[in-house]
Amino acid sequence: MPDDRLIVALDVPNAVAGLALAEKLGDSVGFYKIGLGMLTGGGLGLANELIQEHGKRIFLDMKLFDIGATVEAAVRGLAQFDLDFLTVHGDPHVVRAAKQGASGTNLKILGVTILTSLDRADLDASLIQAGDLADLVLTRAGRAFDAGADGVIASPREAAAIRALPEAAGKLIVTPGVRPENAALGDQKRVATPAQAVRDGADHIVIGRPIWQAADPRAATQAILDTM
Repeated sequence: MPDDRLIVALDVPNAVAGLALAEKLGDSVGFYKIGLGMLTGGGLGLANELIQEHGKRIFLDMKLFDIGATVEAAVRGLAQFDLDFLTVHGDPHVVRAAKQGASGTNLKILGVTILTSLDRADLDASLIQAGDLADLVLTRAGRAFDAGADGVIASPREAAAIRALPEAAGKLIVTPGVRPENAALGDQKRVATPAQAVRDGADHIVIGRPIWQAADPRAATQAILDTM
């Protein structure tokens, strides 16, 4: 059985490339993330194929944000795809609407705290209130949990603090921004190794480029799993 703590991000141009990578990884990976970047490249079709034909679990990373009625309708439509996880922005009104849309299904709603590619300067430019970034992440995580989120997306740097929140009991922490030892950081600014992220309380780690850019993606995957 594959270790589903590892979610491989299929951040490739289209469904054809995504399916080719999944076939290359075979039974070493059981859980995949499909993001917004592949939506116009057949992402939903790929999700359905991986679920129905290959028995994979799917995390759809859409980071939905809109008025409540629109979020609820969008989530209700997506929930029919038998997905495991769906991301929305962690604002309480968005989380509540998403949970309403997912009611009656097994779809888990994950709230985004603060994107792992952002730092304090980025928050200032977006007029986000002053304060330490880690503190803001904790506050947003707590509010997302209170609004009914099944889990949160957060940098591995904040995983331990979120895990310690009373509201986090029984909730999921999913961490992007994870890089194996000596891997390039890419566009991520708040990172940790897979082993560190798991030690700090992450239930799942999301890794993309270090796997799909590798000369041997399956060997790269196994090396990551070995460190976990």
